[in-house]
Amino acid sequence: MTANVFILGHDEHNQRLLENMPSADGCIFHPLLTFEEIWGDEISFRDVLASAQRQLDNFDGSIDAIIGFWDFPVSTMLPLLRTRYGLPTASIEEVVMCEHKYWSRLVQQRVVDAIPPFGLVDPAVDTEPPENVRFPMWVKPVKSFASELAFGVNDLDAFRDALAKIDEGIDWVSKPFEALLEHVTLPPEIDAAGGRMCLAEEAIIGRQLTVEGYRYNGEIVIYGVVDSVNYENSPSFLRYQYPSSLPEDVVERVSELSRTLVTAIGLERMTFNIEYFWDPGTDAINLLEINPRHSQSHAELFADVDGMANHEAMLRLALGRDPEFPHREGRYGAAAKWFVRRFEDGVVRQVPTPEEIEAIQHIVPGTTIELTVNEDDRLSELHRQDSYSYQLASVYMGAEDEAELIAKYDQVVAALRFEIDAVE
Repeated sequence: MTANVFILGHDEHNQRLLENMPSADGCIFHPLLTFEEIWGDEISFRDVLASAQRQLDNFDGSIDAIIGFWDFPVSTMLPLLRTRYGLPTASIEEVVMCEHKYWSRLVQQRVVDAIPPFGLVDPAVDTEPPENVRFPMWVKPVKSFASELAFGVNDLDAFRDALAKIDEGIDWVSKPFEALLEHVTLPPEIDAAGGRMCLAEEAIIGRQLTVEGYRYNGEIVIYGVVDSVNYENSPSFLRYQYPSSLPEDVVERVSELSRTLVTAIGLERMTFNIEYFWDPGTDAINLLEINPRHSQSHAELFADVDGMANHEAMLRLALGRDPEFPHREGRYGAAAKWFVRRFEDGVVRQVPTPEEIEAIQHIVPGTTIELTVNEDDRLSELHRQDSYSYQLASVYMGAEDEAELIAKYDQVVAALRFEIDAVE
């Protein structure tokens, strides 16, 4: 039987992944707004939700599943659209309980101990951190993504400077997030916080990792743990690497913490990813955040190592099927997504041509290169960038082990040619 599956926030990269998955047989994939239509220069939550509803209302056929891979607003539109069209879904409250950083911390605080001290601050008014939060700390909007407008600060001057920068730029995400909150029944303390406040929390250190899993018929399945490796002396990611190289007992502990947290929230028929830090010196584990979606950045990693992209779990859940995720059935022993970055502002004058990229991918097998900038882009004006660097490209690759991953990446970076003019 044919299933009509609508992809919210459609893009060609993820379309190719979907088409190569086992469950794609029997599915017709329909774009439901493109990535560019949803984000563009600004996010209008009301407009994109209304546009998606019009397209679905006008569709002459059955609506069998609605899926998406991206963070806000896609992740929060999904439960609203699925409910409207009678599809199984976690509630909008459960999803926003994860996405609103302050609400999420309050939930985490009730069920696990592995969280740092935290508190709310108003970027338009406050000049002092919460009394219980000590430096060094992170300051970030209660809703942000890709580490945008998230600042690590070591003293009061840096704290105030961070709040000023956040106050200047926060409306880009806070206004659409507050439009979403109109659809949610909020606890009084979250209603009072709204979408324009910031979370201040003590910095946590160690090796960063992400637990991926799903919940189906009440059972919580953890199917993988991915390492997040930073550039040296920077909070910006260098690569995601799978499988994790952490000790097995640490993997078990974060998996159990994840089951406890998801049990408390719900998230039936949902994929999730939960980020942690493990400090090798103290053996302490701290929870960073929970996302009510799988990480589309990890899709190729799971395909290379386990033989199935995590998109497949999302699709099967949306179709009411058990994901039955495989283990170590892929072509490679290790896989990574690398982030090619620049740490200074500039204007892009030249990027590698399609022919040059194809040649590099041929020379370094098991590699896929995707540019994230275009000629004439001013790096500091791009959205979805972290607060410390600018991403130029993503490099996905599989290899026998970590050593081969690093050697192949060095070969790719040496061959990629960008010309970027420095600016004041």
